[in-house]
Amino acid sequence: MLELYNHDMSVCAAKVRFAMAEKELEYTSHMVNLLTREHKTPEYLALNPNGVVPTLVHNGHVIYESTIINEYLEEKFPQTPLMPKTSQGKARVRKWTLQLDTNIHSATSVLSTCIAFRDFFLAMPPEDLELHFTNQPGADPLKMERHNDNIKNGVDSKYFVHAVMAFDKLLIEMDKELSGIEPWLAGNKFSLADIGYAPYIRRLEHLQLRSMWDNCPHLSDWYERLQHREAFRVAILDWDNLAYINNMAKKGEREWPLVKKIISSMRQS
Repeated sequence: MLELYNHDMSVCAAKVRFAMAEKELEYTSHMVNLLTREHKTPEYLALNPNGVVPTLVHNGHVIYESTIINEYLEEKFPQTPLMPKTSQGKARVRKWTLQLDTNIHSATSVLSTCIAFRDFFLAMPPEDLELHFTNQPGADPLKMERHNDNIKNGVDSKYFVHAVMAFDKLLIEMDKELSGIEPWLAGNKFSLADIGYAPYIRRLEHLQLRSMWDNCPHLSDWYERLQHREAFRVAILDWDNLAYINNMAKKGEREWPLVKKIISSMRQS
């Protein structure tokens, strides 16, 4: 029995749903309301002490962190393989998934919060917002400080420019990797690398930042191929939350000129 504790618009949860959809795995979904801090309750922290989504429970065994979950699923359910067979191919996949975990996920959080999600927090009653700022069980102190700065200062956060720069560099690297004859990030076969990046590129699209890859034709083609996969619809499109998406679209359109200016300035320096 598979159970997935997730959130509809979480990029990490989408990664796991995508892998499960590709493997045609059936599971019970438990929605975790992040705005009401369900992920910080004692009951949820007993499952996942990091206080984040997703969390997978397989026959009573708990696994968390989306990259680890996807590799676990690959080993437990090897039908419809999502990892190359060769050591070199596996290394290519892990090169990309490592970058997600060490850099790109935090950059995504910064862009999402600074541009759009901060409004959800700022709409809280003052006492609830203060609780959010000061009481985040399971959170890394540095991550907590960054998150709070993003809410308080928006695009003026000291982390915003770095996040834009990280994504600009990433998109160029992805386009270069996809510029050869191989259609996917780790070679000829669709893999966990492509699954990993799909929700992050879609997040940029929701934030009205698609123009960031206007000069990346190979990346554009890759993203087009992704969207035609049935599992993309099942795992991502079918989970779209219009309240989140409409907010991201409205706020992202407003901030695109600033993002464009940051990119232009960086490339000229």
